[in-house]
Amino acid sequence: MTALPSVLRAPADAPQVLARCRELVRPALVEAVGRMHPWMAEMAGYSFGWCEVGGAPAVASGGKGVRQALAVLGAEAAGAPGRAGVPAAVAVELVHTFSLLHDDIMDGDPARRGRPTVWKAYGTGPAVLAGDALFALAVETLAATAAGPQAVRVLSVALSDLVRGQADDLLFASRPWTGPQRVRPDEYRAMAEHKTGALLGCAAALGALLGGAEPSAVTALDRAGRHLGVAFQVVDDVLGIWGDPSVTGKPVHGDLRERKKTFPVLAALGSEAPGAQRLAALLETGGDPGEAAALIDALGGRSAALTEARGHVAAVEKALADMALDGRAADELRSLLDFLVQRDL
Repeated sequence: MTALPSVLRAPADAPQVLARCRELVRPALVEAVGRMHPWMAEMAGYSFGWCEVGGAPAVASGGKGVRQALAVLGAEAAGAPGRAGVPAAVAVELVHTFSLLHDDIMDGDPARRGRPTVWKAYGTGPAVLAGDALFALAVETLAATAAGPQAVRVLSVALSDLVRGQADDLLFASRPWTGPQRVRPDEYRAMAEHKTGALLGCAAALGALLGGAEPSAVTALDRAGRHLGVAFQVVDDVLGIWGDPSVTGKPVHGDLRERKKTFPVLAALGSEAPGAQRLAALLETGGDPGEAAALIDALGGRSAALTEARGHVAAVEKALADMALDGRAADELRSLLDFLVQRDL
């Protein structure tokens, strides 16, 4: 596939940046989880890949730690040491995990990162309670910082947007593929910014806030993260249809089999070409996903999605260029952003 423009021409450093930030944040995250009710702490530890059901130690994937890295780098970009952003990193990682626990229940997903999801392993009620406990702990963590009231406000805005985006995403599933009630690309953009971008922007903004950045820098990092979220989601949509399963870990044409209203699909359905009617019929009936993928491509859905992602990458570049960031931290931040949007395109 055609690569998106790079925000920095050294994205290979990003895995090392992520590992460094995880190592810095891990002790504080462990300490925070240790303050929870023991049963809640076990479920949280299971989510992070630290233990098995019952509490036996485990070594499982807990994710890349993107949001916690953005918080650390946000502090460093403001000229503060990375440890200044650790409370923000802990808070956003707790909130992200809380959202995953609840998302898995709403979506009925039985597995995540190769293991049963928390609701499958412990039950729906316990999983909801563990998510609530993680959310409460995140607020407590931020409230204890010097910038507590302002930091909690930043998190609250992001959480409100996240819930709004999740609600829209759930409602999209019940709307028709065509006609006046169909989902339009601008509605998708708003959903993606809220559901994915809000917490990414919040992570970087909170790190900068705790690092003593000027309000304009905090706002710019939040804006950059929101654009990043839309680009990330659109790229994920492209990979969900045309990505290599051996790389993405998803079945070929997986999103089409699940009949998801992703950006390439919505863009293709907006075409006035005759093939759009055939595509709508395939989606309505759950027809051949291979034929649907070919039609989406022919109708310009893939190219429209990549153009959309490029536009948001450019917005990220502009937001960062307008800031006076600390040199090395700025390079690492740009490297991480580049890594997230390029992936396997």
